[in-house]
Amino acid sequence: MLNESPIRSHKHQAMNAPYTKHDFIASGLRTVQLEGAAVSRLQQAVNGDFSRACELLLGCDGRIIVTGMGKSGHIGRKIAATLASTGSPAFFVHPGEASHGDLGMITPKDVVIALSNSGSTAEVVTVLPLIKRMGVPLISMTGNGQSTLALAADVHLDVSVEAEACPLDLAPTASTTVALVMGDALAIALLEARGFTAEDFAFSHPGGALGRKLLLKVEDIMHTGDRIPAVTAGTALIDALLVMNNKGLGLTTICDGQNHLLGVFTDGDLRRALHSDIVDLRHTPIDSVMTRNGKTVNRHMLAAEALAIMEHMHITALVVADGEQRVEGIVHLHEILKAGVA
Repeated sequence: MLNESPIRSHKHQAMNAPYTKHDFIASGLRTVQLEGAAVSRLQQAVNGDFSRACELLLGCDGRIIVTGMGKSGHIGRKIAATLASTGSPAFFVHPGEASHGDLGMITPKDVVIALSNSGSTAEVVTVLPLIKRMGVPLISMTGNGQSTLALAADVHLDVSVEAEACPLDLAPTASTTVALVMGDALAIALLEARGFTAEDFAFSHPGGALGRKLLLKVEDIMHTGDRIPAVTAGTALIDALLVMNNKGLGLTTICDGQNHLLGVFTDGDLRRALHSDIVDLRHTPIDSVMTRNGKTVNRHMLAAEALAIMEHMHITALVVADGEQRVEGIVHLHEILKAGVA
């Protein structure tokens, strides 16, 4: 039988060692404090080099290419995703794959952001001559300003840390956190410079809840045409109630001959009317008990805004009218909720 190697034996023993009580809270707090301090020191690196990097990125006519190996690659992917979702078109290129064909994804119109804590990662350094030969502007993010990557860059962003949060000072922890924060700082600086809006953000996130809140308009979900409950002034209350019942929206509009809104009659108005001794369902005209000057919205309003009005007024439907108060539709709470806006 072959003898087990000392390394394997030691690892096996460590994994099977009896559990000893550990102060997890102290470990967690130490990590948070160390990384927080590292991020705080990063403020010194948001300087003229940072401004020049932003100018290069803002003036990019192509795409921002982010590259990095290992943990720096994971951070690079996140930075690229953040840039892309905040108005700066970007994507990640794996440096190992770049030297095997993916370098063709980079064009002279692009700008490259390369991440490497040491600044000497072999896979990243290998593609530097090709990037420089194409004349592509290069921004480096390293912890060593005298490294191969930093010296080759047009702009170097210092993301050095005094120590990793890992007690062995081996596992990338504080260094990756600082690099991620620097990437966020770049993305937000560019976002503000571009005048990027919440609606712009929603267009890059159409499938999410934010996209639905910022893109869905009243006109997308309102009831129109024959689905609008409507009667004219002088209609008997009983007939107006039949229209309300058939349409199932909890109200009816009262309009003149040109479809201008005169008022609305809701389930709430009906309850109040029934408490009055003078109301005769068959002979009382609807316009004598309707609510005049009711709240209306326009078709271009965000559904989220219409929802806020309903919640504030404690109602479940709103009339949609144009600038001359002609009725165009009804937007109901149920449709807004079904659309996932809330």
